[in-house]
Amino acid sequence: MRLTKITLTEDAPTVSLAKQGGTAGALRVNLNWGVRKQFRGWSTQRGRAVAHHADLDLDLCALYELADGRKGVVQALGNAFGSLHHPPYIHLDGDDRTGAVETGENLTVNLDHRQRFRRILVFVTIYEGARSFADLHATVTLTPQHGAPVAFSLDECTVPSPVCALALITGRGGDLVVRREARYLVPERGVSPQRTVDRAYGWGMDWTPGRK
Repeated sequence: MRLTKITLTEDAPTVSLAKQGGTAGALRVNLNWGVRKQFRGWSTQRGRAVAHHADLDLDLCALYELADGRKGVVQALGNAFGSLHHPPYIHLDGDDRTGAVETGENLTVNLDHRQRFRRILVFVTIYEGARSFADLHATVTLTPQHGAPVAFSLDECTVPSPVCALALITGRGGDLVVRREARYLVPERGVSPQRTVDRAYGWGMDWTPGRK
């Protein structure tokens, strides 16, 4: 029997995966968003004006800290896609550029190794197509292989933020507790979105520029 989907809100932001039956198998973290067109200018083709737009490209990422103290990031940037059956037991399925509900971007966490996780911070950055999350509506869904799906929507963005902390997953005695963050961050000048998230949550990693 499939359990009813759980919706995390500002008033009820946390849920225990173990209490919902999510103690083994794969936990799929999905981000989907509407494709928003941003005007980039006009050019002339065959004597007529043509508008140029850019698709919004968001990147789903995860900072992780394992129980043995190892830390790192899973993201498309730098081809750091992770691994499901080896540390960090987190894998980014691919780099989607549409945000379609059927696909979107997906992280998979191997719950068979849940005792190895100290904490996982799932976050999203804007790679191109926009300067902030203003006027953007996105949904995050965590679906355990066994147990009830957990979902939440992002709040309205009122600051010039290109990076949003989505959810913090914390290990507690073999259980994993999911906390809705939905926290928009504004990087200082010259500071990358990844380093901004790191500073906000005290990960303490060294960062270098990367490409995808």
